[in-house]
Amino acid sequence: MAKKGSTPPLIIVTGLSGAGKSQALKVLEDFSYFCVDNLPTVLVAQFLDTLERSSMTRFNKVALGIDIRTHAFLEWMPQMLEILRQRGRECKILFLDAKEDILLRRFSETRHKHPFSGKSLIEAIRSEKKQMQPLKEVAHQVIDTTDLTLGELKEAVSIFLGVSHESEMHLAVVSFGFKYGLPGDADLVWDVRFLPNPNYIAALKPLDGLDAKVSRYVFAQPKAAPFAKNLLKMLRDLLPYYIHEGKSYLTVGIGCTGGRHRSVAIAHNLSDMLRDAGYTIREFHRDVHKT
Repeated sequence: MAKKGSTPPLIIVTGLSGAGKSQALKVLEDFSYFCVDNLPTVLVAQFLDTLERSSMTRFNKVALGIDIRTHAFLEWMPQMLEILRQRGRECKILFLDAKEDILLRRFSETRHKHPFSGKSLIEAIRSEKKQMQPLKEVAHQVIDTTDLTLGELKEAVSIFLGVSHESEMHLAVVSFGFKYGLPGDADLVWDVRFLPNPNYIAALKPLDGLDAKVSRYVFAQPKAAPFAKNLLKMLRDLLPYYIHEGKSYLTVGIGCTGGRHRSVAIAHNLSDMLRDAGYTIREFHRDVHKT
């Protein structure tokens, strides 16, 4: 049995059909939550038992998508919450809502069937809304998605979770050589061929940009440190805008001629500075071993 406070709260994502529950679960996945949609409520306790016996840390944060599609959902919900309380498992309910005209438009555009398909669409929406009202009233957070973009939904979920915006952006920094082509997944690319090339110095040619001698040479150039400082500032200024638009992953490419010296040194330095600033960084040097 889990002790209260030993694990993050279980997040139950629910709400009206078409209000954005699936998108909210995707947002939670971006926050490293293990998400399961439409799990029968009678299996929740058994499911949590299985996760608690697992030693994998990826199961520490769990979110369940449960709504009116699940059989006996409304009848089982109070019992399920009581079971969680007895187990000492904190639970938070996130309820997604939207106006009738928006729900009508979303169902019309996607051509998805409403769970209450035996009725007209407007009748189905109103019937579900009435049945879900008691759950909405006890929800810890209600998010009205009527006018929200994906980025704004992500911001609302991040506030609900109490996480920082910087921690949700996953950055990749990749060095490369222009003579081997641009990285296919690069969102932003900078060219550092304006710096003197260590390849023409005999003692440095066999080394790469991760070697301290090459790095010292690169950053001894008058233009290197100011460039790195300005690049860091530019990225930190831009990242909140990318996050606001719903982007969770950004790849920054740093290129030089062969991808062994200058780009590697600059990319490694940039990665270290971004880590120090609190970002999650994946660092790659695509062409460092090519000759």
